[in-house]
Amino acid sequence: MFRKFALGTVASFAVATAAFADGHSKDIVDIASGNDNFDTLVAAVSAADLVETLKGDGPFTVFAPTDAAFEALPEGTVEELLKPENKEQLVSILTYHVVPGKVMSSDLTDGMKAATVQGAEITVDIDGGAMVDEAKVIQADIEAANGIIHVIDKVIMPGS
Repeated sequence: MFRKFALGTVASFAVATAAFADGHSKDIVDIASGNDNFDTLVAAVSAADLVETLKGDGPFTVFAPTDAAFEALPEGTVEELLKPENKEQLVSILTYHVVPGKVMSSDLTDGMKAATVQGAEITVDIDGGAMVDEAKVIQADIEAANGIIHVIDKVIMPGS
């Protein structure tokens, strides 16, 4: 079952790559909005009132969890986070996925720590494939007009 899901995910990202080809003229939000794999991320960014920020000049590096990454969270987590009364927690989680500046995959080093917009640091591990905290980078270096997107397979949490 997992193998079929993984193959389907890889295939969908291969198809999605064509949608990213024009990324230089689109900002991070436009690219995410134009891809069906980021519906939950786009909804969360909107609920957190971060759209205008991520459409700003940047540059930003976004470690973008897929819809499948959000679906892997415990049942009801996403729905709870999207509630207005949980906006502060949602902002904290989302900004933990953003690093100021433009960080390409070639800039990553093993054991590297990077300060996030949220304030905490993420840790990079490149042994056996790039990892950010406990999330695997499944597609790297998607260039946008205001930064870079690296697609990850897990929602990373501050303090984890």
